[in-house]
Amino acid sequence: MTRADGPAVIGLLGGMSWPSTLAYYRALNEGVAKALGGSHSARVVIWSQDYAEVERLQLSGDWDGAGDLLAAGARGLEAAGADLVAIACNTMHRVSGAVRAACDLPLVDIVEVTAEAARQRGISRAAVLGTRFTAGGALFDAALTARGVEPVLPGPADQALIDRIIYDELCRGSVTDAATRAFTDLRERLRGEGVDGVILACTELGLLLPTAEHGRPAVLDTVDVHVEALVAASLGGAGGTGSAGGPVIAGGKRSAGGTGAAGSAGDARRTGAATAATAASGTAVAAAEVGGT
Repeated sequence: MTRADGPAVIGLLGGMSWPSTLAYYRALNEGVAKALGGSHSARVVIWSQDYAEVERLQLSGDWDGAGDLLAAGARGLEAAGADLVAIACNTMHRVSGAVRAACDLPLVDIVEVTAEAARQRGISRAAVLGTRFTAGGALFDAALTARGVEPVLPGPADQALIDRIIYDELCRGSVTDAATRAFTDLRERLRGEGVDGVILACTELGLLLPTAEHGRPAVLDTVDVHVEALVAASLGGAGGTGSAGGPVIAGGKRSAGGTGAAGSAGDARRTGAATAATAASGTAVAAAEVGGT
């Protein structure tokens, strides 16, 4: 535990879109309940944005505006008492630097924890399926390549299909049989082309996954991996340990060595929570230096 009154508080930047935020909330509570037993549940503060505004910023390419939006959300979560922060959206990790720079909360990064999970599962060629801003924007490429995993991106026609399903259906709360079949066919075809792992690099795509396939080593749902790291960070706290040699995957604008009694106590609590995510992801989560991005 990182606080005298219980686990660290998870700050969730959500609403991107609301169906996946629902999945996060359920999985976080189930994860804490499984770990602690009884009637325990997760300590979570959720900032939920109108997705129409997020979608507008994405489709217009206004990433500075998107960064400003999430930075304001992160500051709100910090003010509300969160001890760590997570962006419940793969695509919006394109502006994770703005979130880290905006607050003192450690950020548990979905890209890094997913890439590490792919390495741990022995995946060598991973199909990265998400919006065109995630796949075409090479969001996962560096993290995967650094771990010896080759990213495989969908072709133009497949990417158009994925975008249509995500933006026109899943983000609006619609899960159709046609979309489920099309996505299953795509995954099977990719496996036939030599891909030994599939990364669901959109937090809505897990809605199309049959229940029996959740948890399969060859299928990485980024929601599942992210939630596992967040639960570990919340529950492990100051007692967590990790490899100092791991990459920095999170950090607020102030390091744990900040000055001031209140700041030192808060930073120590948050650094402990961040370090605990190492147990789940195998990567070190650390605070950045003052002014870092």
